[in-house]
Amino acid sequence: MIAIIKYNAGNVRSVQNALTKLGYESVITDNRETILSADKVIFPGVGEASSAMNYLKEKGLDKTILDIKKPMLGICLGLQLMCNYSEEGDTDCLGIFKASVKKFPPNDTVPHMGWNNFSSTSGVLCQGITDTQDVYYVHSYYAEVTENTTAICNYIVPFSASMRKNNFYATQFHPEKSAGIGTRILQNFLEL
Repeated sequence: MIAIIKYNAGNVRSVQNALTKLGYESVITDNRETILSADKVIFPGVGEASSAMNYLKEKGLDKTILDIKKPMLGICLGLQLMCNYSEEGDTDCLGIFKASVKKFPPNDTVPHMGWNNFSSTSGVLCQGITDTQDVYYVHSYYAEVTENTTAICNYIVPFSASMRKNNFYATQFHPEKSAGIGTRILQNFLEL
């Protein structure tokens, strides 16, 4: 069973639909025992960092996430909340990845919305993926490139398109909205 963490951030249903199309059962939950007993955990999100972190803390999900031992995939806001800190709402985050989340410099083309490729890829999530293939992004904040970065995208500045530390994986892009390449990335995670 795959647990999709419910924490008042959008996008959970589209992730669940993508899993169903791949033939996997999932449950949307904020129950600690269900999350910790799942075979895989997905931490999706569309929203604002400080309110999302406040909700995680109110429900004790911040501690639950840190206790997960099975593979976990953060998506978009999920990746950002797995970092140390976000400029969005001056927010202390979960601290899994030793990275700060920053607002893109002022530019007529922020937010970064639409299809973009990678400048480099490595790691298990990107197996079978080339730098020239596009994935779908929607974000105004980005995680800096650090030792946890497994794929880089260039948009105004280079940023972490995907990250990994131990059993924790994350993508800034939305694999569930990235057509065939996103399906491949989700499948790579689900087959861990």
